[in-house]
Amino acid sequence: MMNFRPVSTLALNLTRSAFQQSIRRTLNTSSAPAASLSSKFVKIVEVGPRDGLQNEKAIIPAETKIEFINRLSDTGLSVVEATSFVSPKWVPQMGDATKVITSIKMKENVSYPCLTPNIKGLDAAIAAGVKEVAVFLAASDSFSKKNINCTVEESYERVRPLITKAKEHGILVRGYVSCVVGCPYEGPVSPKKVAEVSKKLYDMGCYEISLGDTIGVGTPGSVQDLLQAVSQVVPMKALAVHCHDTYGQALANIHCALEMGVRVVDSSMAGLGGCPYAPGASGNVATEDVVYMLEGMQYETGVNLQKAIETGNWISERLGKSNGSKAARALTLKAVSAAACPPTPESPLKSKL
Repeated sequence: MMNFRPVSTLALNLTRSAFQQSIRRTLNTSSAPAASLSSKFVKIVEVGPRDGLQNEKAIIPAETKIEFINRLSDTGLSVVEATSFVSPKWVPQMGDATKVITSIKMKENVSYPCLTPNIKGLDAAIAAGVKEVAVFLAASDSFSKKNINCTVEESYERVRPLITKAKEHGILVRGYVSCVVGCPYEGPVSPKKVAEVSKKLYDMGCYEISLGDTIGVGTPGSVQDLLQAVSQVVPMKALAVHCHDTYGQALANIHCALEMGVRVVDSSMAGLGGCPYAPGASGNVATEDVVYMLEGMQYETGVNLQKAIETGNWISERLGKSNGSKAARALTLKAVSAAACPPTPESPLKSKL
Protein backbone atom coordinates (compact mmCIF):
# COMPACT_ATOMS: atom_id res chain seq x y z
CA MET A 1 0.00 0.00 0.00
CA MET A 2 1.33 3.41 -0.89
CA ASN A 3 2.21 5.74 1.95
CA PHE A 4 0.83 9.16 1.09
CA ARG A 5 2.40 12.19 2.68
CA PRO A 6 0.29 15.26 3.50
CA VAL A 7 -0.39 16.97 0.20
CA SER A 8 0.83 20.26 1.61
CA THR A 9 4.35 18.81 1.90
CA LEU A 10 4.26 17.86 -1.74
CA ALA A 11 3.17 21.36 -2.65
CA LEU A 12 5.92 23.30 -0.92
CA ASN A 13 7.60 24.24 -4.20
CA LEU A 14 4.35 24.65 -6.11
CA THR A 15 4.07 28.00 -7.82
CA ARG A 16 0.82 29.90 -7.55
CA SER A 17 0.60 30.31 -11.33
CA ALA A 18 1.03 26.57 -11.92
CA PHE A 19 -1.75 25.87 -9.43
CA GLN A 20 -4.07 28.37 -11.11
CA GLN A 21 -3.37 26.94 -14.57
CA SER A 22 -3.97 23.40 -13.36
CA ILE A 23 -7.32 24.27 -11.82
CA ARG A 24 -8.44 26.24 -14.90
CA ARG A 25 -7.52 23.40 -17.24
CA THR A 26 -9.23 20.79 -15.09
CA LEU A 27 -12.45 22.74 -14.61
CA ASN A 28 -12.35 24.30 -18.09
CA THR A 29 -13.90 27.45 -16.64
CA SER A 30 -12.24 29.91 -19.03
CA SER A 31 -15.16 29.77 -21.47
CA ALA A 32 -17.90 29.05 -18.95
CA PRO A 33 -20.62 31.70 -18.63
CA ALA A 34 -20.81 33.52 -15.32
CA ALA A 35 -23.48 32.20 -12.98
CA SER A 36 -26.16 34.60 -11.84
CA LEU A 37 -26.55 35.45 -8.18
CA SER A 38 -30.05 34.01 -8.04
CA SER A 39 -30.94 30.34 -8.23
CA LYS A 40 -27.38 29.59 -9.35
CA PHE A 41 -25.77 30.98 -6.20
CA VAL A 42 -25.02 28.50 -3.41
CA LYS A 43 -24.00 29.73 0.04
CA ILE A 44 -21.38 27.56 1.67
CA VAL A 45 -21.28 27.49 5.46
CA GLU A 46 -17.75 26.52 6.50
CA VAL A 47 -17.85 24.47 9.70
CA GLY A 48 -14.19 23.39 9.83
CA PRO A 49 -13.01 25.50 12.79
CA ARG A 50 -15.82 24.20 15.00
CA ASP A 51 -17.29 20.91 13.76
CA GLY A 52 -14.06 20.09 11.97
CA LEU A 53 -11.68 20.51 14.89
CA GLN A 54 -13.79 19.49 17.88
CA ASN A 55 -12.93 15.80 17.42
CA GLU A 56 -9.17 16.26 17.32
CA LYS A 57 -7.70 14.48 20.33
CA ALA A 58 -4.64 16.69 20.73
CA ILE A 59 -5.48 20.22 21.84
CA ILE A 60 -4.81 22.59 18.96
CA PRO A 61 -3.21 25.93 19.92
CA ALA A 62 -5.59 28.88 19.78
CA GLU A 63 -3.13 30.64 17.47
CA THR A 64 -3.51 27.85 14.90
CA LYS A 65 -7.31 28.09 15.07
CA ILE A 66 -7.17 31.86 14.70
CA GLU A 67 -4.92 31.68 11.65
CA PHE A 68 -7.10 28.93 10.17
CA ILE A 69 -10.18 31.14 10.45
CA ASN A 70 -8.32 34.13 9.00
CA ARG A 71 -7.20 32.03 6.04
CA LEU A 72 -10.75 30.78 5.53
CA SER A 73 -11.99 34.38 5.52
CA ASP A 74 -9.60 35.10 2.65
CA THR A 75 -10.99 32.33 0.42
CA GLY A 76 -14.23 34.14 -0.36
CA LEU A 77 -16.41 32.21 2.08
CA SER A 78 -19.25 34.30 3.48
CA VAL A 79 -19.87 32.15 6.57
CA VAL A 80 -17.22 30.61 8.82
CA GLU A 81 -18.49 28.88 11.96
CA ALA A 82 -15.74 29.88 14.34
CA THR A 83 -16.09 27.97 17.60
CA SER A 84 -18.41 26.59 20.27
CA PHE A 85 -19.16 28.06 23.69
CA VAL A 86 -19.51 24.68 25.33
CA SER A 87 -18.17 23.33 28.60
CA PRO A 88 -14.49 22.36 28.25
CA LYS A 89 -15.35 19.33 30.36
CA TRP A 90 -17.37 17.89 27.48
CA VAL A 91 -15.46 19.31 24.50
CA PRO A 92 -11.96 20.30 25.67
CA GLN A 93 -10.95 21.38 22.17
CA MET A 94 -13.37 24.33 22.37
CA GLY A 95 -12.14 25.61 25.74
CA ASP A 96 -10.51 28.64 24.10
CA ALA A 97 -13.69 29.92 22.43
CA THR A 98 -13.52 33.46 23.81
CA LYS A 99 -9.85 33.90 22.89
CA VAL A 100 -10.44 32.62 19.37
CA ILE A 101 -13.51 34.68 18.52
CA THR A 102 -12.06 37.89 19.94
CA SER A 103 -8.69 37.47 18.21
CA ILE A 104 -9.64 36.71 14.60
CA LYS A 105 -9.53 39.38 11.89
CA MET A 106 -13.21 39.74 11.10
CA LYS A 107 -14.21 40.80 7.61
CA GLU A 108 -17.32 42.89 7.04
CA ASN A 109 -18.73 40.52 4.44
CA VAL A 110 -18.15 37.37 6.49
CA SER A 111 -20.34 35.98 9.30
CA TYR A 112 -18.74 34.11 12.20
CA PRO A 113 -21.49 32.15 13.97
CA CYS A 114 -20.69 30.22 17.16
CA LEU A 115 -22.45 27.20 18.60
CA THR A 116 -24.14 27.90 21.94
CA PRO A 117 -25.76 24.77 23.43
CA ASN A 118 -27.14 26.48 26.54
CA ILE A 119 -27.75 29.83 28.25
CA LYS A 120 -24.32 29.82 29.87
CA GLY A 121 -22.72 29.42 26.47
CA LEU A 122 -24.94 32.14 25.02
CA ASP A 123 -24.00 34.55 27.80
CA ALA A 124 -20.32 33.95 27.09
CA ALA A 125 -20.93 34.51 23.38
CA ILE A 126 -22.78 37.76 24.07
CA ALA A 127 -19.93 38.95 26.29
CA ALA A 128 -17.50 38.18 23.47
CA GLY A 129 -19.51 40.27 21.00
CA VAL A 130 -20.78 37.40 18.84
CA LYS A 131 -23.36 38.50 16.25
CA GLU A 132 -24.74 35.09 15.26
CA VAL A 133 -25.15 31.84 17.17
CA ALA A 134 -26.25 28.33 16.36
CA VAL A 135 -28.39 26.01 18.46
CA PHE A 136 -29.16 22.36 17.92
CA LEU A 137 -31.80 19.74 18.46
CA ALA A 138 -31.89 16.08 17.46
CA ALA A 139 -34.61 14.17 15.67
CA SER A 140 -33.88 11.09 17.78
CA ASP A 141 -34.67 10.67 21.47
CA SER A 142 -31.75 8.30 22.04
CA PHE A 143 -29.25 10.66 20.41
CA SER A 144 -30.68 13.61 22.32
CA LYS A 145 -30.33 11.76 25.62
CA LYS A 146 -26.76 10.76 24.84
CA ASN A 147 -25.86 14.27 23.67
CA ILE A 148 -27.69 16.67 25.98
CA ASN A 149 -29.31 14.29 28.50
CA CYS A 150 -32.94 14.95 27.64
CA THR A 151 -35.62 13.80 25.20
CA VAL A 152 -36.44 15.68 22.01
CA GLU A 153 -39.65 17.00 23.57
CA GLU A 154 -37.76 18.23 26.64
CA SER A 155 -35.09 19.83 24.45
CA TYR A 156 -37.69 22.20 22.96
CA GLU A 157 -38.10 23.90 26.31
CA ARG A 158 -34.35 24.11 26.81
CA VAL A 159 -33.66 25.81 23.51
CA ARG A 160 -36.65 28.17 23.50
CA PRO A 161 -35.34 30.64 26.14
CA LEU A 162 -31.91 30.53 24.48
CA ILE A 163 -33.34 31.62 21.11
CA THR A 164 -35.52 34.24 22.79
CA LYS A 165 -32.60 35.78 24.67
CA ALA A 166 -30.39 35.79 21.59
CA LYS A 167 -33.03 37.62 19.57
CA GLU A 168 -33.51 40.12 22.40
CA HIS A 169 -29.83 40.98 21.97
CA GLY A 170 -30.19 41.34 18.22
CA ILE A 171 -28.28 38.12 17.56
CA LEU A 172 -29.17 35.95 14.58
CA VAL A 173 -29.91 32.30 15.37
CA ARG A 174 -29.28 29.35 13.10
CA GLY A 175 -30.72 25.94 13.98
CA TYR A 176 -29.18 22.51 13.52
CA VAL A 177 -31.16 19.28 13.48
CA SER A 178 -29.04 16.17 14.06
CA CYS A 179 -29.69 12.62 12.86
CA VAL A 180 -32.07 13.65 10.09
CA VAL A 181 -31.75 10.35 8.22
CA GLY A 182 -30.47 7.85 10.73
CA CYS A 183 -29.47 7.55 14.38
CA PRO A 184 -26.50 5.50 15.66
CA TYR A 185 -28.73 4.14 18.44
CA GLU A 186 -32.21 3.90 16.90
CA GLY A 187 -31.57 3.34 13.20
CA PRO A 188 -33.66 5.06 10.49
CA VAL A 189 -35.32 8.35 11.46
CA SER A 190 -38.73 9.34 10.13
CA PRO A 191 -38.80 12.39 7.81
CA LYS A 192 -42.02 13.36 9.59
CA LYS A 193 -40.15 13.60 12.90
CA VAL A 194 -37.42 15.72 11.30
CA ALA A 195 -40.08 18.02 9.85
CA GLU A 196 -41.62 18.43 13.31
CA VAL A 197 -38.30 19.36 14.93
CA SER A 198 -37.36 21.68 12.05
CA LYS A 199 -40.66 23.51 12.27
CA LYS A 200 -40.23 23.97 16.02
CA LEU A 201 -36.86 25.66 15.50
CA TYR A 202 -38.14 27.78 12.63
CA ASP A 203 -41.21 28.90 14.57
CA MET A 204 -39.03 29.78 17.58
CA GLY A 205 -37.08 32.21 15.43
CA CYS A 206 -34.22 30.39 13.70
CA TYR A 207 -33.72 32.05 10.32
CA GLU A 208 -32.12 28.94 8.81
CA ILE A 209 -32.37 25.23 9.57
CA SER A 210 -29.42 22.98 8.79
CA LEU A 211 -30.37 19.34 8.33
CA GLY A 212 -27.52 17.16 9.56
CA ASP A 213 -26.93 13.62 8.34
CA THR A 214 -24.81 13.07 11.44
CA ILE A 215 -23.68 9.51 10.71
CA GLY A 216 -23.66 9.82 6.92
CA VAL A 217 -26.17 7.06 6.14
CA GLY A 218 -28.27 9.15 3.75
CA THR A 219 -28.64 8.44 0.05
CA PRO A 220 -30.25 10.62 -2.64
CA GLY A 221 -33.47 8.65 -2.16
CA SER A 222 -33.67 9.24 1.59
CA VAL A 223 -32.57 12.87 1.21
CA GLN A 224 -35.32 13.44 -1.32
CA ASP A 225 -37.91 12.00 1.07
CA LEU A 226 -36.48 14.13 3.87
CA LEU A 227 -36.63 17.40 1.95
CA GLN A 228 -40.08 16.70 0.61
CA ALA A 229 -41.34 16.33 4.18
CA VAL A 230 -39.45 19.24 5.76
CA SER A 231 -40.17 21.70 2.94
CA GLN A 232 -43.87 21.27 3.64
CA VAL A 233 -43.44 23.08 6.96
CA VAL A 234 -40.24 25.15 6.47
CA PRO A 235 -39.55 27.16 3.29
CA MET A 236 -36.90 25.56 1.08
CA LYS A 237 -35.00 28.87 1.05
CA ALA A 238 -34.55 28.52 4.83
CA LEU A 239 -33.06 25.02 4.63
CA ALA A 240 -29.44 23.88 4.49
CA VAL A 241 -27.89 20.44 4.23
CA HIS A 242 -25.03 19.22 6.42
CA CYS A 243 -23.74 15.95 4.98
CA HIS A 244 -21.20 13.59 6.46
CA ASP A 245 -19.37 11.34 4.02
CA THR A 246 -19.24 8.13 6.05
CA TYR A 247 -20.57 6.02 3.17
CA GLY A 248 -19.29 8.18 0.33
CA GLN A 249 -22.73 9.65 -0.37
CA ALA A 250 -22.26 13.29 0.63
CA LEU A 251 -21.76 14.84 -2.82
CA ALA A 252 -24.59 12.78 -4.30
CA ASN A 253 -26.86 13.90 -1.47
CA ILE A 254 -25.88 17.55 -1.96
CA HIS A 255 -26.58 17.22 -5.68
CA CYS A 256 -30.03 15.85 -4.84
CA ALA A 257 -30.67 18.74 -2.45
CA LEU A 258 -29.63 21.28 -5.10
CA GLU A 259 -32.02 19.70 -7.61
CA MET A 260 -34.80 20.13 -5.06
CA GLY A 261 -34.02 23.81 -4.51
CA VAL A 262 -31.68 23.92 -1.49
CA ARG A 263 -29.09 26.67 -1.85
CA VAL A 264 -27.15 26.44 1.42
CA VAL A 265 -24.55 23.73 2.00
CA ASP A 266 -22.47 23.09 5.13
CA SER A 267 -18.97 21.71 4.57
CA SER A 268 -15.59 21.48 6.25
CA MET A 269 -12.22 22.39 4.76
CA ALA A 270 -10.11 19.28 4.08
CA GLY A 271 -13.06 17.11 5.19
CA LEU A 272 -12.21 17.66 8.84
CA GLY A 273 -14.56 16.61 11.58
CA GLY A 274 -17.25 14.29 12.75
CA CYS A 275 -19.50 13.98 15.77
CA PRO A 276 -18.04 12.79 19.10
CA TYR A 277 -21.46 11.43 20.08
CA ALA A 278 -22.02 9.40 16.90
CA PRO A 279 -19.85 6.26 16.80
CA GLY A 280 -18.60 5.50 13.30
CA ALA A 281 -19.20 8.98 11.90
CA SER A 282 -16.34 10.03 9.65
CA GLY A 283 -15.57 13.55 8.54
CA ASN A 284 -17.80 16.15 6.99
CA VAL A 285 -17.88 16.55 3.25
CA ALA A 286 -14.83 18.53 2.15
CA THR A 287 -15.38 22.15 1.17
CA GLU A 288 -12.90 21.80 -1.71
CA ASP A 289 -14.89 18.87 -3.15
CA VAL A 290 -18.16 20.78 -2.85
CA VAL A 291 -16.73 23.87 -4.56
CA TYR A 292 -15.18 21.74 -7.32
CA MET A 293 -18.52 20.05 -7.99
CA LEU A 294 -20.51 23.28 -7.88
CA GLU A 295 -18.15 25.05 -10.28
CA GLY A 296 -18.45 22.13 -12.66
CA MET A 297 -22.25 22.51 -12.48
CA GLN A 298 -22.01 26.25 -13.25
CA TYR A 299 -23.03 27.31 -9.73
CA GLU A 300 -21.53 30.43 -8.14
CA THR A 301 -20.16 30.24 -4.59
CA GLY A 302 -17.82 33.21 -4.28
CA VAL A 303 -15.11 30.81 -3.06
CA ASN A 304 -11.68 30.80 -4.68
CA LEU A 305 -10.92 27.10 -5.16
CA GLN A 306 -7.16 27.61 -5.27
CA LYS A 307 -7.16 29.48 -1.94
CA ALA A 308 -9.49 26.87 -0.46
CA ILE A 309 -7.09 24.08 -1.43
CA GLU A 310 -4.12 25.99 -0.06
CA THR A 311 -5.99 26.51 3.22
CA GLY A 312 -7.02 22.86 3.43
CA ASN A 313 -3.44 21.79 2.80
CA TRP A 314 -2.20 24.24 5.43
CA ILE A 315 -4.49 23.02 8.22
CA SER A 316 -3.91 19.37 7.26
CA GLU A 317 -0.16 19.88 7.60
CA ARG A 318 -0.64 21.54 10.99
CA LEU A 319 -2.67 18.52 12.13
CA GLY A 320 -0.17 16.04 10.70
CA LYS A 321 -2.60 14.38 8.32
CA SER A 322 -3.38 14.22 4.62
CA ASN A 323 -6.01 16.54 3.17
CA GLY A 324 -9.28 14.62 3.18
CA SER A 325 -10.49 16.31 0.00
CA LYS A 326 -10.14 14.20 -3.14
CA ALA A 327 -10.28 17.28 -5.36
CA ALA A 328 -7.57 19.01 -3.32
CA ARG A 329 -5.27 16.00 -3.48
CA ALA A 330 -5.79 15.49 -7.21
CA LEU A 331 -5.32 19.14 -8.17
CA THR A 332 -2.32 19.58 -5.89
CA LEU A 333 -0.57 16.50 -7.25
CA LYS A 334 -1.43 17.51 -10.81
CA ALA A 335 0.02 20.97 -10.28
CA VAL A 336 3.14 19.56 -8.60
CA SER A 337 3.66 17.25 -11.56
CA ALA A 338 3.17 20.07 -14.06
CA ALA A 339 5.64 22.28 -12.21
CA ALA A 340 8.23 19.51 -12.02
CA CYS A 341 7.84 18.43 -15.66
CA PRO A 342 6.92 21.45 -17.81
CA PRO A 343 5.87 20.65 -21.40
CA THR A 344 8.75 20.59 -23.86
CA PRO A 345 8.67 21.92 -27.44
CA GLU A 346 7.56 19.32 -29.94
CA SER A 347 10.35 17.55 -31.74
CA PRO A 348 10.71 18.10 -35.53
CA LEU A 349 9.47 14.57 -36.12
CA LYS A 350 6.32 15.11 -34.06
CA SER A 351 5.63 18.43 -35.75
CA LYS A 352 5.58 16.75 -39.14
CA LEU A 353 3.19 14.01 -38.07
